Amino acid sequence: MDYSKIHVLLVEDDVFLSGIYKKKFEMEGFSISTADNGEKGLNDAKKKKPDIILLDILLPKMDGFTVLEKLKADPEVKEIPVILLTNLGQKDDVEKGLEVGAADYLIKAHFKPSEIVDKVKKILKLS
Repeated sequence: MDYSKIHVLLVEDDVFLSGIYKKKFEMEGFSISTADNGEKGLNDAKKKKPDIILLDILLPKMDGFTVLEKLKADPEVKEIPVILLTNLGQKDDVEKGLEVGAADYLIKAHFKPSEIVDKVKKILKLS
């Protein structure tokens, strides 16, 4: 299947992790762009209108919850599915993320990059 027209926006400030995810999505044939802080992530989402957003919660300039709230409040981008990617596993955080409108909530330590790619395919109904 050709995923090259599927654009993933990854908002992650950990350069090492960001590189790993980017490489994995590229290997799978996706088009992927990255942002290293919440503010840039929000601007990129509005400009580039990706098909799906992978969003870290602990970010410089604007945290992931704020980015998610702003995305969901904007009619132009509110339909874009957002997967929260984080190391915060507290139940409150999970519930907050899903209440604000995240499509899913993945704890980084529990998922290999390939599993994250599978989640994206599932949410976009590609698999």
